[in-house]
Amino acid sequence: EVQLVESGGGSVRPGGSLRLSCAASGFSFDDYAIGWVRQAPGKERLGVSSIRSSDGDTYYSDLVKGRFTISSDRTKNMVYLQMNDLQPEDTAIYYCAAEKSSTWYWAQRVDYGMDYWGKGTQVTVSS
Repeated sequence: EVQLVESGGGSVRPGGSLRLSCAASGFSFDDYAIGWVRQAPGKERLGVSSIRSSDGDTYYSDLVKGRFTISSDRTKNMVYLQMNDLQPEDTAIYYCAAEKSSTWYWAQRVDYGMDYWGKGTQVTVSS
């Protein structure tokens, strides 16, 4: 059974940090670009960041470059998103999503569907 299970969401003040985790199972971890898609009420879905562990290929949305860092642990089939300097506009549900592709193609699939999705974790940034 394929599973993507997110954890690490919560509420922080502007300028704060959170670390999201995604536990992947049931598919070949190294063959997939795995990352984070966020959805906020009234806003378009955004591909935030992804990583393909087999070669270290990464993708970042321009909105998060310099603030967010994605990483993975191939021994544990885990993907992490370190989010620093969080701002209210980062408030959203963050979904872990996997596509058997490059990270560039992963970003193109955000609006059309990925191979696998998690159930999401809420991130709220508010003063």
